[in-house]
Amino acid sequence: MTDNTSWVVYETTINKKNDRVNVVCEQSEWDERELAQPGLYKLIRAGITNEAEAERLARGTTGDPKARHVR
Repeated sequence: MTDNTSWVVYETTINKKNDRVNVVCEQSEWDERELAQPGLYKLIRAGITNEAEAERLARGTTGDPKARHVR
């Protein structure tokens, strides 16, 4: 069985301070959001074929190992 789901990463505001976060959802969910409220969310990337890749893109460097400084 082949999974043809594609994923989207978009940016949204989460509170009154206008803190921005990246969110992952399926392409079909993005299409519904954009149809309901065009332009409300900032699209980062669409058409991602792997959910793990979308999660890494959304997370950015958060969760990456800390760089080690050699003295």
